[in-house]
Amino acid sequence: MKRLDDYWYNQNPVAWILYPVSVIFCLIATLRKFLYKIHFFKSPDIPVPVVIVGNISIGGTGKTPLLIALCKQLQELGFKPGIISRGYGGQARSWPQKVSIDSPALEVGDEPVLIVRNTHCPVVVGPDRVKDIELLLADNDCNIILADDGLQHYRLHRDIEIAVIDASRLTGNGFCLPAGPLREPRSRLSGVDMVIYNGGKTEALSFSLQHAQLIAVCDQQDNLVLESLKHKQAHAVAGIGNPERFFDLLKSYDIDIIKHNFPDHHIYTADELQFNDELPVLMTEKDAVKCTQLGLANSWYLPVTAVLSEAASSQFNKLIKQVCDG
Repeated sequence: MKRLDDYWYNQNPVAWILYPVSVIFCLIATLRKFLYKIHFFKSPDIPVPVVIVGNISIGGTGKTPLLIALCKQLQELGFKPGIISRGYGGQARSWPQKVSIDSPALEVGDEPVLIVRNTHCPVVVGPDRVKDIELLLADNDCNIILADDGLQHYRLHRDIEIAVIDASRLTGNGFCLPAGPLREPRSRLSGVDMVIYNGGKTEALSFSLQHAQLIAVCDQQDNLVLESLKHKQAHAVAGIGNPERFFDLLKSYDIDIIKHNFPDHHIYTADELQFNDELPVLMTEKDAVKCTQLGLANSWYLPVTAVLSEAASSQFNKLIKQVCDG
């Protein structure tokens, strides 16, 4: 049986049946944005610039690797960034929560742990982004905030909005939820400061995801290069928004993969990753942060790095300069 999101990337009878609900969803999203725009609802002032890196669609667009790359670019410019995130999937008993490299993904979410391990910047998570920032600024000397997602969290004041689009899937069938993948109408993109494409043309506002070697999930094993698995069979595990991107990457190295597709942000148990054979198990870094304590043998993850096009890097620097120069 197909999942609902299998119908989001073309116009089909199921999508059209759901279209009336989609229209209502779009109207509510648009009205909510308008009420914040006219200050019917208030957005508290934030004493430092806030940059939101988000998307208008459901599913993986490469937003988290991009945020990490932008954070490093800000550090190179001399800024001291702090990061906030929803902490989706986290089951902490109270919010907001500070995140460290040793924080359990079960409590604070997988993406925040991934972010803090790659940036070493202060990270705070919680459903109320304003409270997240209050805690972040109270305990850290940050002079700029990056918000992981939150494009639709209008209570959060923002100085720069960056929308991330998957260049291969774009905005799907163009419908809002539940008939399509959109959280807001496509027209929302005309109001953001920068639209950046994952996998777009190198001369455009885009970035690419580059990878190096496979890293062992447990320290007892050596790292691997992907080429060493050419024409060999391996298990491929992915609990991310767009798992096919990971699977296609492995297949491009002529690895004969056995797919294991889990829901986005899935919390693994050791039994789920025991396949009763000697084949290597390959996963994403986002999956690996939830598996380091499971004692998995013969398992590796593939870290990816977002590399901005020259045009995108330049445009980001320009936006930051405009905000900071007032």
